[in-house]
Amino acid sequence: MILILIYTGLRIEKFLQLKKEDVHLDEKYINVVKSKTPNGIRKVPISKYIYPFVKSWYESSEIDYVFHTDKQKRFRYSNYYVSYFTPIMELYGLEQTPHCCRHTFVPLLAEANISKTFNKLIVGHKEAMDINEKVYTHIDINTLIDAVNNIYYPDFIKDEY
Repeated sequence: MILILIYTGLRIEKFLQLKKEDVHLDEKYINVVKSKTPNGIRKVPISKYIYPFVKSWYESSEIDYVFHTDKQKRFRYSNYYVSYFTPIMELYGLEQTPHCCRHTFVPLLAEANISKTFNKLIVGHKEAMDINEKVYTHIDINTLIDAVNNIYYPDFIKDEY
């Protein structure tokens, strides 16, 4: 789950509220349909490196939500944070929050030389776009998928796209 957070840049609230109907495995994107701002409504590409994990969660879910507890209940933030995220951080001696995953994603995009415009579209920071980007930029989701596939990933992640 942490890798999915890191490689999508999704906010934890959106991640835990993600419904199966908003995950398009064949087209390899997540449709964020609700957000506190209009800029947050967007298509988030699923990179080939996390695709197997997203698919596994999706297929294992017997409920409307992609991410679920062992008892097939929707994760609530407190449940996820206390029961899953914190133990992993403690295991590795880290003091991070789920939001830190988003802060990891943005530099990964920059390190992969992904344009600032693409970065803003993927992360949902359209308010930071200049007038040319807002008015004249119409990027196809496949272009964004290609972009995130250029992000560095650890060797232990399989290439099963």
